[in-house]
Amino acid sequence: MRITIFSLLIAALPAVAADWPQFRGPTGDGHYTGTKLPTEIGTDKNVVWKTLIPGKGWSSPIVWKDKIYLTSSLKDTKGGLSLHALAIDATSGKIEWDKQVFSLEAGKIPKSHGKNSYASATATTDGERLYVHFGPMGTTALDLKGEILWTRTGLYSESQHGNGGSPILVDGRLIFSCDAVDKQFVTALNTTDGKTAWETKRSVVGAPAFSFSTPTLVEMGGSKQIISEGSDFVAGYDPKSGKELWNFKFKGYSIIPKPVVGNGMVYISTGYNAATVRAVKFGAKTNEAWSLTKNAPHTPSMILNGNDLFMVSDKAIMSCVDATTGKVVWEERVKGTDHSSSPILADGKIYHTSEDGKGTIVDATRKFNVVSEFDLKEKTFASFAGVDGALYVRTESQLYRFGKK
Repeated sequence: MRITIFSLLIAALPAVAADWPQFRGPTGDGHYTGTKLPTEIGTDKNVVWKTLIPGKGWSSPIVWKDKIYLTSSLKDTKGGLSLHALAIDATSGKIEWDKQVFSLEAGKIPKSHGKNSYASATATTDGERLYVHFGPMGTTALDLKGEILWTRTGLYSESQHGNGGSPILVDGRLIFSCDAVDKQFVTALNTTDGKTAWETKRSVVGAPAFSFSTPTLVEMGGSKQIISEGSDFVAGYDPKSGKELWNFKFKGYSIIPKPVVGNGMVYISTGYNAATVRAVKFGAKTNEAWSLTKNAPHTPSMILNGNDLFMVSDKAIMSCVDATTGKVVWEERVKGTDHSSSPILADGKIYHTSEDGKGTIVDATRKFNVVSEFDLKEKTFASFAGVDGALYVRTESQLYRFGKK
């Protein structure tokens, strides 16, 4: 049975090459198409502008119609927390608006992992509304001028390490995974009012139960399907009803990488304690085609380019793997120490950065070749966004636009 990546549908406004409306781009797989991106970047190389972003957040930038949208979190002098959505002009880098969408008193702030932020989930847009998700702290829709349209809170509370997974849009519904300590489910909210369209409990409750993966939308035999990974299993769901269609079980928790689909398979990484990349076949019966434990990523999502699967381990080993057999073609150390961001594929090249801002651009081929290396000189957990020849990346304090001036 043939499975192809299905581009994100946005009502009557389809995403095109000029937009990057969600985590991992318009098709949700990290692929960029459009004018060539710069292949040399740095704090003093091909910088069109850089803008100081208030607060802290590891959410990645999204871009829609010459506007960039981000989320951020700020602590006040009394220990309280405010959660914000921001819009930045893509031409000038000027912050156009900065809207507080939630505030929490010091004693009500949920715990979070030391490497995480309170604004780690990437926003998404359908061209009419901006949707920002802060895990157990709430979800909000705003118009593109920054006015709040609706808010949802209380879906779950005990996230263990804070928020992580990002929402996706499917046919007028905002869909995301909620794999917490107290509850485990996948849900769809109506984009018009934020009310629950469906909520499906996980049929497998992992041990531990918490995970942070972003769902993937695919088309299978002419119908749409949501692929969502939780602790100890991955499953397919009907985006209209939320019905679980199939599942594949494994051992692993705190799942972070987003599933990748192609070649009749779903490629997943199984999280902690020991990550394993698994290729899950579709057919009359869901089963495993191959698995790979060496240098599997705990955090970064993978890139599929035809029959080549590229991955970066958290400890800075990049691999090219035959996507049909699981055979390792090459594995090489790249710049930086720990890695958390997800790579993108552009113009036959893979762009990636480490947590300490050191990055590598390599050819997406079966021969390892470094195109260039760079140093952003700050912590960098967010993933790249590419739009119309411009490359955007968020560091700990700055938002950069790289490209032609």
